[in-house]
Amino acid sequence: MTNLSNPDPATSANVLDMFTVANEFCIFTEKAEKYDPQEVLQYYAKICPLLYLKGALLPVVETDEDFFGERFVNEDQWESIYNSLLSVFMTNDEFFTLSYDNTDNIPLRASISEHLADVYQDLKDFVLLYQKNLAYAKNNAVSECRKLFISHWGARIAAVLPALHAIAFPAETDDEMNY
Repeated sequence: MTNLSNPDPATSANVLDMFTVANEFCIFTEKAEKYDPQEVLQYYAKICPLLYLKGALLPVVETDEDFFGERFVNEDQWESIYNSLLSVFMTNDEFFTLSYDNTDNIPLRASISEHLADVYQDLKDFVLLYQKNLAYAKNNAVSECRKLFISHWGARIAAVLPALHAIAFPAETDDEMNY
């Protein structure tokens, strides 16, 4: 469905919402170690479903044929974000997930910090490219973010969310439940 008042899908409401949420996620992630671990946990338990929804709503955007996926976050920056998050999650960092790429369905060890650092890298690259005041840059940013949502960061959020939920909202015992 095309918005008649704004025919450019790269500046549609869904894209602007995605940009806003992605930018907030990145700003918070860059300062996560300065917050109380419980605040960090609650933040990610709430923003990750929103990011997933916003990513799923990104439109298909035509790109410059010569675009190869501009990246801004380097390995050192990723490592810094990962270590910062690891210091926050500490003993709660490890979780188990299934890989749907293999047929063994064997649970795999995973890291909340690694998953969130991967999401950060993809979203920070999107935010930085989208901020360039050029139509082709915005188009390329949206296209790449959508592509990476499908192939990478959307799956990372879907995998980490049960772990975040279990830690942020521990199950009540029968004694604690209000019937």
